[in-house]
Amino acid sequence: MTTLIELIPRAPYHLRMTLAGVRDGTLRRAGDGVELVFATPAGPAHAHVLQRSDGSLQIVLAAVDDPSALDRLRFLLALDDDIGDFLAMAERDALLAGPVARARGLRAARTGTCVHALIRAFAGQLVTWQEARRIESAIVRRAGVAHAGLVLSPTRADLARLSAAQIAASGLASRRASALVRISQMLDLERLAGVPPEAAALRLERERQLGPWSVATFFLHGLGRYDRGLAGDLGLLRLCGQLLGRRAETADTVALLEPYGEWAGLASLHLLRTAGAARQERGAQARTASA
Repeated sequence: MTTLIELIPRAPYHLRMTLAGVRDGTLRRAGDGVELVFATPAGPAHAHVLQRSDGSLQIVLAAVDDPSALDRLRFLLALDDDIGDFLAMAERDALLAGPVARARGLRAARTGTCVHALIRAFAGQLVTWQEARRIESAIVRRAGVAHAGLVLSPTRADLARLSAAQIAASGLASRRASALVRISQMLDLERLAGVPPEAAALRLERERQLGPWSVATFFLHGLGRYDRGLAGDLGLLRLCGQLLGRRAETADTVALLEPYGEWAGLASLHLLRTAGAARQERGAQARTASA
């Protein structure tokens, strides 16, 4: 069943900015909009989403059960997140005011399953953003089920079909591949959405291969929570180094994010965009100087 839906997300919201970093095979750009696939209790769904200049969204949704599929889509695209308190806080913060003013509509895009969020967390450990996206995409495409020319986020059962060696062949270090297989089979990750956040974090942190950065990634992209910052992220380490004028440690990123409290995750995304833009600017200046 295909349905045309028009809705207004909670403003400010910017679709393309929110989805800009998704390179996992579950989504692709389509003209001025995006196409994505995701699973619902009734079966797979396919959506084409376009944001108009007035901020409203036009959605063409193909799904067996439209109401449940739309609810799921709203969550995946973070359409209903109320970030008013964060925006007010950012206006008073010397470090965040500029970055947030330039990207007020930014949200954290969610993965189709919590298993996929765990894959993202493992893929991003101690590697560059580009390498992390490459590894994540390779695992998702290998494990996920094809639908409408894209790939559904892997489920627990999908990942169980792969061995640690097959996952490692996608570029993930062997010990991380083994941990990914073990944790995804030992824990029903989807149930963590209904567990108090502190309990969920403590359970994940009991796993030796999952530290604060990985748990924060899981919270942001799997559970849709903004209350854990990406402490130890390579981009934030670089940013802290520039601010402090010395080599930064993970503890410095913890201190950087601590003032943002329940919004530390969203603050992390804005600070990382700033760090990335600064790095690109320095690269452009170096290329100009050498030309």
